[in-house]
Amino acid sequence: MRKYHTRRHTCSALIAPVLITLLLSGCNKESDPASKKDAAAEEAKLPLVRDAASIRIPELSPLRKSLVIAPVAEQSIERAIVIPGTIEIDAASSIKVVPPVTGRIIQLNKRLGDNVKVGDALFSIDSADIALAYSDANKAQSALLLAKRNLQRQKDLVDAEIAARKDFEQAEADYAQANSEATRTKARLTQLGASAGASAGHQYQLRSPIAGRVIELTGAQGGFWNDTNAPLMTVADLSSVWMVANIQEKDLSQVFLGQTAKITLNAYDNESFEGKVRYIGDVLDADTRTIKVRIAIDNHSGRFKPGMFAKVNLSGQKHQSPAIPTSALVQNGFNTRVFVEKSPWVFEPRIVKTAAQVGDQIEILSGLKAGERIVVKEGVLLND
Repeated sequence: MRKYHTRRHTCSALIAPVLITLLLSGCNKESDPASKKDAAAEEAKLPLVRDAASIRIPELSPLRKSLVIAPVAEQSIERAIVIPGTIEIDAASSIKVVPPVTGRIIQLNKRLGDNVKVGDALFSIDSADIALAYSDANKAQSALLLAKRNLQRQKDLVDAEIAARKDFEQAEADYAQANSEATRTKARLTQLGASAGASAGHQYQLRSPIAGRVIELTGAQGGFWNDTNAPLMTVADLSSVWMVANIQEKDLSQVFLGQTAKITLNAYDNESFEGKVRYIGDVLDADTRTIKVRIAIDNHSGRFKPGMFAKVNLSGQKHQSPAIPTSALVQNGFNTRVFVEKSPWVFEPRIVKTAAQVGDQIEILSGLKAGERIVVKEGVLLND
């Protein structure tokens, strides 16, 4: 045991001077200016050097010829919203013509596609309902005349103290009842579009309350119409139509009344049209999280057909905001980054939030300020 301990101490005594010599030689090497110069020369040939969060481009790096650096500029941005839309009829300028009586269609004065003016006859129906309405009106008028004469007679008798007062009061009640019935039957004729003063008949003619065009026709001459709840034809003024689009909830703040909309239709690919936002819905659809927006379009040319699909480009209000070329953006996982120059050829990656794209420029909502210098081309070479 003693020999072993003596040998171990002897080995330690021999190793210690060797270690000290190696350490001293290492220190001398690090402090050697020539060694430092060689290390710097080797580093200068590297493409890039990563130092914590910074990226440094050495002097001899080929990346200096590839990277393009430019300052962030503040631009006037007009954020656009592009959404699908559909052409619809303006409900205020159309009417579904529903005959208020049943009967046989004896005359179609207007057919599909015909132009209509206010007051034009649309069709005529031979109807027992209109004959009954005239009959009721005539009976009520006769009863009113009889009640009026009886009331006058009873008044004269009461004044002469010949008849009882109760007979006069009964005559007054009969006259009031007859007058009420005459008023009701007259109103019924007026509702049907007939005149109480006209001669009784069984033909009913319906006239158009608006000007426009016949766009739907479901009845035929000679056919019997027995559904007073179904439209026989539809007349619409298509000189102005609606472009209806559904705006997402997140874009609602960018939409306002009077906003200009550029519209392109699938039917006319190479043309664009303009309209104005006239109505923004008051209720959000809970299922789609969208709200309806209606855009008024002049359609005197007749090129906009209800049911057409279109693409709507809504121009937002102009505002000043930093904007950079889209080529400056580098995707890193779920983040969008740019490389900001902190000092000459020293960069740091920074996450940015983008918004509207206008041409090859994209708006920056956060992460950059105007005047900062960034890599606008080949930044992907710095991505890790």
